[in-house]
Amino acid sequence: MPQALPEWLSPEDVGHLQRLMGSWGMLADLCFADLLLLVPTSEEDPSVFRIVGQMRPTTNPTLYREDMLGRTYEETDRPLVARSWQLGAIVEGEMQQVGAERARVQCIPVRHGGRMLAVLTRESAPTVGRRQGELEAVYVDTFDRFARMIVNGEFPFDTAEDSAAAEAPRVGDGVVLVDGRGRIEYASPNAVSALHRMGVHSNVAGARLDELGLEVTSTERALQTAMPVTEEVERRPDLIVVIRVIPLLEEGRPSGAVALMRDVTDLRRRDRLLISKDATIREVHHRVKNNLQTISSLLRLQGRRLGSDEGRTALQEAERRIRSIALVHEILSRDPGDQVAFGEIVRSLVHMAEDAAASFDRPVAIQVSGDPGEVPADVATPLAVVMAELLQNAVEHAFVDGSDPGAEARRVALDFANDGSELRVTVIDNGVGLPEGFDVARTTSLGLSLVRDLVTGQLQGEIGMAGTDGTRVSLRVPLPEPQKIG
Repeated sequence: MPQALPEWLSPEDVGHLQRLMGSWGMLADLCFADLLLLVPTSEEDPSVFRIVGQMRPTTNPTLYREDMLGRTYEETDRPLVARSWQLGAIVEGEMQQVGAERARVQCIPVRHGGRMLAVLTRESAPTVGRRQGELEAVYVDTFDRFARMIVNGEFPFDTAEDSAAAEAPRVGDGVVLVDGRGRIEYASPNAVSALHRMGVHSNVAGARLDELGLEVTSTERALQTAMPVTEEVERRPDLIVVIRVIPLLEEGRPSGAVALMRDVTDLRRRDRLLISKDATIREVHHRVKNNLQTISSLLRLQGRRLGSDEGRTALQEAERRIRSIALVHEILSRDPGDQVAFGEIVRSLVHMAEDAAASFDRPVAIQVSGDPGEVPADVATPLAVVMAELLQNAVEHAFVDGSDPGAEARRVALDFANDGSELRVTVIDNGVGLPEGFDVARTTSLGLSLVRDLVTGQLQGEIGMAGTDGTRVSLRVPLPEPQKIG
């Protein structure tokens, strides 16, 4: 992330500098040098410059091992930067570092909309680039063409395309330089290897990419529109290459282009495997939900055939618990993942409890406040069973004969608070309350025993129950951090 920018820069100016810093990994690799972005702290008195951005090359050792962001320099400390700003032109020279080693410096003024915004410095050890091979010479020449575009306000391009995306090609992946007609002037060894994998084994110099048997249109479109174009080419089912073409402009017209190539076959194969895995997991949850619903229906039918009230009640409670588990799998069948939006489950559990209250001929108003947020999938299932039991206990036992406040006054309130590390749940009713001396740790009720064991055992949380005029149940459930991939 860039250092805080001076207030004299407009939002459009800031956007231009951010786009430059989004693209300058390529620039640092092309020039084999560190890049620093310096902005005057004041537009009226540009005598003090602050470093707001820093980029190290991956093609060469860095000149600066320390973090340079936020450092400020007087114009006497960095005279080349001050001179470049004053002249509005590229200035080159050497400067003394903090240590004994000197550094070669190229200062490039950054313009946008006709205004000077900053100075981009290319800095390297004096020995870098003294003996250049063909690759080094082409890369540095290409950087110089980008530098002229920066001075003219033609780079970076005013486009929302994200060149800094994780899958975007880098210089080290392969570089192809084309002229204004789209014919290849140079291909780096890694680019030649990528072309070989795409079935191109002939000499590519002087040819167009589409003449090599490749169905590539990005070069032509980039040269026609004078804007970057990214294209994904699937040469065979087992080979996918991303090509990003960046036009090189002279006086606003494309004089050539740089094509960066990256083999993303393994990435796409992984993406497809993940999609297939998600579909499989979704289908598994869907089948589990269907099986649980079938079991629930069988228990309901079996309960209707029993003559024993105790047996019928036991089957009804088992059927309700299975339905609460099925709710979790229903959501996971739509959106499989490590996290579950528990609010959806709560809404279904509330409907179940309201239906149960209606069957007792004691309608209850259940109010929900707060947001339970997302909880891990392995927390959602036992927590759904706990919430179902607490709601069922409230609507079934809180408003018994002799203490029923009446249909208009029966209330159960649910409140949730999720701070990312802990979920707090409160269930309050205005019913008969708890018996004197009640202790949830010693209760013999099957439903409350199940709630207690799930909360303190499987969920590693805490539970408290209290109240004489109504009942208040408080839960605290720790939430493990979501697992990160990569």
